[in-house]
Amino acid sequence: MPPREPQATPTPATPDAAANLAAYDAKRDFEQTPEPPPHEPSTGTGPLTFVVQQHRATRMHYDVRLEVGGVMPSWPVPKGPSTNPRDRRLAIQTEDHPLDYASFEGVIPKGQYGAGEVIVWDNGTYSPDEDGRLSFGDREEAEARVRAGIEAGKLSITFRGRKLKGSWTFVKTQASEDSWLLIKHQDVAADSDRELTDETASVISGLTIADLQAGRLPDPARTGTPPHLAGLPGVEPGDVPRGLKPMQASLADEPFDDPAWFFEPKLDGIRALVTIEDGAATLRARSGRDITAQYPALVRALAGQPAATAVLDGEIVALDERGAPSFEVLQQRMGLQNAEEIAVADADLPVLFFAFDVLHLDGHDLRRVALEHRAEVLARVLLPGPLVQRVETFAADGIAAFEAAKRLGLEGVVAKRRDSTYEEGRRSQRWLKVKARRTEDFVIGGHHSGEGARAGTFGALLLGTRDDGDDAFRYVGRVGTGFDDAMLRELRAHLDAIETDANPFAAEPPDAERVTFVRPELVAEVAYANETREGILRAPSFLRLRPDKPPSEVRRVASVAPPASARTAAAPTDAEVIAAVVEQLDGGAAGMSLAVGAHELRVTNLDKVMWPEHPLPGGEESPAVTKRDLLRYLAQVSPWLLPHMRDRPVTLTRYPDGIGGNSFYQKHYDRPPAFVETAEVYVDSSRGDETALLCNNLPTLLWLGQLADLELHVSLARVGPEPDGHHLPMVFSGSKEQIERSALGHPDFVLFDLDPYIYAGDEASGEEPQLNRRAFAQTVEVARWLKELLDAASLSSFVKTSGATGLHIYVPVLRHFDYPQVRAVANTFAEFLQRAHPAEITLEWATQQRTGKIFVDVNQNARIKNLATAFSLRPRPGAPVSMTLRWDELDDVYPSDFTVHTALGRLAEVGDPWADILAHKHDLRALIEAQ
Repeated sequence: MPPREPQATPTPATPDAAANLAAYDAKRDFEQTPEPPPHEPSTGTGPLTFVVQQHRATRMHYDVRLEVGGVMPSWPVPKGPSTNPRDRRLAIQTEDHPLDYASFEGVIPKGQYGAGEVIVWDNGTYSPDEDGRLSFGDREEAEARVRAGIEAGKLSITFRGRKLKGSWTFVKTQASEDSWLLIKHQDVAADSDRELTDETASVISGLTIADLQAGRLPDPARTGTPPHLAGLPGVEPGDVPRGLKPMQASLADEPFDDPAWFFEPKLDGIRALVTIEDGAATLRARSGRDITAQYPALVRALAGQPAATAVLDGEIVALDERGAPSFEVLQQRMGLQNAEEIAVADADLPVLFFAFDVLHLDGHDLRRVALEHRAEVLARVLLPGPLVQRVETFAADGIAAFEAAKRLGLEGVVAKRRDSTYEEGRRSQRWLKVKARRTEDFVIGGHHSGEGARAGTFGALLLGTRDDGDDAFRYVGRVGTGFDDAMLRELRAHLDAIETDANPFAAEPPDAERVTFVRPELVAEVAYANETREGILRAPSFLRLRPDKPPSEVRRVASVAPPASARTAAAPTDAEVIAAVVEQLDGGAAGMSLAVGAHELRVTNLDKVMWPEHPLPGGEESPAVTKRDLLRYLAQVSPWLLPHMRDRPVTLTRYPDGIGGNSFYQKHYDRPPAFVETAEVYVDSSRGDETALLCNNLPTLLWLGQLADLELHVSLARVGPEPDGHHLPMVFSGSKEQIERSALGHPDFVLFDLDPYIYAGDEASGEEPQLNRRAFAQTVEVARWLKELLDAASLSSFVKTSGATGLHIYVPVLRHFDYPQVRAVANTFAEFLQRAHPAEITLEWATQQRTGKIFVDVNQNARIKNLATAFSLRPRPGAPVSMTLRWDELDDVYPSDFTVHTALGRLAEVGDPWADILAHKHDLRALIEAQ
């Protein structure tokens, strides 16, 4: 039986609901506890609600509470819910709680029943689901089924929450009257690897139990999005809307940061509206055309979403072999009409639906509800699976979101005001799209005949658009590049079928006598550099046909400036943020909440000594360096340091008690702060995939300093495609083979690490050579010999001090070659150099065989290796810095010249000689083929 629409009037509370709250009332002194007192039981309309409250009382547990009959029967779950169907989690039924308890967060005082901290760990709506039948659309039926299930000792339900999703069951045991088990059913939401209790933040306040223990209390004004749809401002009861037209975004000039806006990645697919009702789903393109039959597997997945009725807005996307959205792959599906061909395509070329909005749910019209509430409703209701996903939304940080989208090869971002309602069928300035490259859709109005190899197709297409207030097509230029042979032939066939004598443009285009006109029925997406004053495109390049977009929708989209709030209340400049950080650090407190632009970072033990005092020549002492000094240095050096770290996985070298204490390496960090960018990378066969850290912003850099990461080690490879990695996969997880063929398997540099094994004479037995003038002079001489070889091969090279005793030499190369190939090139140069200077140079791996020579180490050219980045401090006496140099100053510098006390002065005076290192890349093809 299909689910029914919501009842127009509330269902009554059960007759014994008030009596059920008597036990709750008797256990509490409401003069002492902030918990809500019991009120007359009541109920509402729409789906039943649930809440899970994490509660640290005598012991930590999770209280699962289900609305039914105007109260909330409750089950404390000591170990918390588990998404692993094998886990049977004990749940002890306790007294019913009032509905008001569902929003309670705070601290129950000592001496009171249940004393301890409470947060709303999850909330949302639920329905009984026995026999696969849901009752989200019929509250009276849902309550009757829930009461019957509790009475029978077995209750199967589907949760729609932020953390709890899919089907679960409560099963009563024989152990005692109140003993139940909470078990996850096997469905798309089941996950044996996920540990739900690791997700510790409240879905209302964002606070954790630890925050409450530390004295932070929830903001009473922050109540989040209520799980009751009827409680949403702007919601209206209503039937499923028909004939909807999607809201469209205006074009913005540039990305921006603004706390009043959300930011989403712009996906390269086709827009679609999904209607779910009566257990079936319908797909409609932006034009209104029904495309349900073209994507049967996707439609089945959408029909299984836990909703009585729903309308979703989103994008149909196909993924390429890198896992990135590809319109070219999607085009292979778009034109199919034959059922057998579609079935084959469903298996070979699956498509996904990425939902980013919900316009109707369970008999409630959400179009007048603010986006921030619609986004929360979508996050609760959508059940993700292999073919259905939710578009991730980022708050405030639009510039970072835009840069991340570019690195991933996406189209850009869409900015949406948090308070925006859904303006059906309109292009609104409350939604703004910011493109990674300038593209636009144009109508094809004709073509020039081709010559030479194109004699049988065409030379160029004539393009047109409509301006606001004008229904005639204006000629904007012609495009003759961007076509492959297959597209030339396909387009020519289309053009021949729509040839006409009539000029579709408002005015005659140039060289009209050479033009074959066509009816304006085809839409093309074209990239271009800019346009002339007359509106003619400069450097246009054809990208693709847009069969999903009707010519009637082609209209010139004038770009708009970022919102006034983002301009007039703009984020402070980098220099202002750095100055503010330094001013706070100079304040004197040993611990504080450090404001870093729009972010907060808790820093502690600022007066702990990381580098002790160190004697200098002449009897002076290099002053001790505290964690405060470290953070101050990192903030001030960040304009030069961060470009060398961007997009490169970081290995932490942590010294919690300074350089004199124990240290440890750390490549992966569970649950870093939200401002830390990460990448999922394959580690090895035993650990599989883990999360690698990227240091792409100042808050992250300072967070590393707070962790006492005294030495900043980064990979020679990057996770982003710009500018020479677009041919490489940007998926780094899954297997060793995958990461090795990805961008992280293709370094930006050939590296030579020159390490002197010439002793000062006062080292202890077994100790590494200490910095000394004779050793460094010999290292400089070897570096010059190496530079001569590289110059002879026409390879640019860059040099820096290691920060210890030696030198690092980098040769920037195009990312066309993997680590083994790059290491082979480095080894060729090293062997040639060693043969030419056997008395001064060694390649021996055994340290005892290096004495008196410079070790030229090329083994760092490996995916699993990393090296101290430019301007990194080193955990050695005196707090030395790895400093970038010009080749012509090698004879005049010494490694100890550059420390935490002197590095900033040098950078302010001479800048960074490596600032444009990636602009000097070389193609190693000839060298590799010659080996």
